[in-house]
Amino acid sequence: MSDLMQIFAENRVVNWHEHVWLDQSGNLDQARLSELVTMAKATCMDALVCSNPVMVPECPPDLVRRHNDAVFEATQLHKGLIYGMAFVNPGYRLESEIEIKRCINELGFVGVKLYNQYLISDPAIRDVINLCESLDIPILEHSGKLNYQPETQPFISHGTHFALAAAEHPKQAFIYAHIGGGGDWEWSIKAIAPCPNIYADISGSVCDQGMIERAVSLLGADRLLFGTDMSYEAGIGKLLGADISEENKKTILCGKRFERYLERRPLHAD
Repeated sequence: MSDLMQIFAENRVVNWHEHVWLDQSGNLDQARLSELVTMAKATCMDALVCSNPVMVPECPPDLVRRHNDAVFEATQLHKGLIYGMAFVNPGYRLESEIEIKRCINELGFVGVKLYNQYLISDPAIRDVINLCESLDIPILEHSGKLNYQPETQPFISHGTHFALAAAEHPKQAFIYAHIGGGGDWEWSIKAIAPCPNIYADISGSVCDQGMIERAVSLLGADRLLFGTDMSYEAGIGKLLGADISEENKKTILCGKRFERYLERRPLHAD
């Protein structure tokens, strides 16, 4: 292992943004899961928080449940390494409540993942946010400030949407997903900076110089979470190459303020 990776080897590393997927038969994609686990072990990851979102507008409850069941299967195959986040489509209000409670209370998931079916500030999401607050679990929302072809993701949430939601729900922990996911990341970081209940993960394929440094200066390292989101090498490289202190890097890697969520256990454990 290179000297650069010693910080991963010698400290707790929690990856707060990764995924498992279905194969063409609609089952957990074992090959992709095996690749993910191999990479995680080779890079000294202690925990991977994974979801399986449906990335199209129409995602009925039966499909959502199938995707979450695949995540649960992955958590059982790799106990102690993979943790689950429950994906729901908030447009199905009652079904989303039932599915979140199932995933958190029975399957031991540690949070909720939302995609771009709705803006995070949309009133349609209020019931989901209120439920997450009552269950004391974070919400990870697909995010970005698009500055080209906005019609491709008309309901993607940017920093102002997050700020509105955070003001309405000040006790709820929100995670702004992948600051390196594309678009004007600095614009969104500035928008969420005044909101102490909004965190951000550093994942995404964009590796602009100064991104991590700017995020630390505006949010503080304790509001940043390590993540890779299918850009594994980029996620690791942008942290290793960031011009920030070793202590700040360790803070981002371990996500100490989120440790308690990983201690959650299902109410009906075997």
